[in-house]
Amino acid sequence: MPRCRARQRGFSLLEVLVAFSIMALSLGVLYQAAGGSIRNLAVAERQTHAILLALSLLDLHQGVPAGGLSVDGAAAGGFDWTFDAVPATALADDPGDDSWALYRVDIEVAWQDGERRRRYALATLLPELAPDAEEAAQ
Repeated sequence: MPRCRARQRGFSLLEVLVAFSIMALSLGVLYQAAGGSIRNLAVAERQTHAILLALSLLDLHQGVPAGGLSVDGAAAGGFDWTFDAVPATALADDPGDDSWALYRVDIEVAWQDGERRRRYALATLLPELAPDAEEAAQ
């Protein structure tokens, strides 16, 4: 009588363990990638909020009163901001020429992101407000 072994069907224990190990490693990598994407999305959302806040502050001031302006404050969501406007005399050809009274405006928005302090800075030039426009603005 020939020795015939019945062919086994199915997987061995070793094959099942190897398959589970590969699956666990793959899921771990996918989980880390998804978590990183969600964290990056939250950072991008806060940064977009800071940019919009800075642009809104700039939009509030179409010009700068004579002598400059320096204000600061806080906004909802933990955002702190500063608005500083100083004369930009270094840009004029003739420092005594007041026909183009420009002010360098620096706006900074800062916020806490976990343990890290982040900030967004915006710099531009604005003209000096005419005296009648200053009275209307107040």
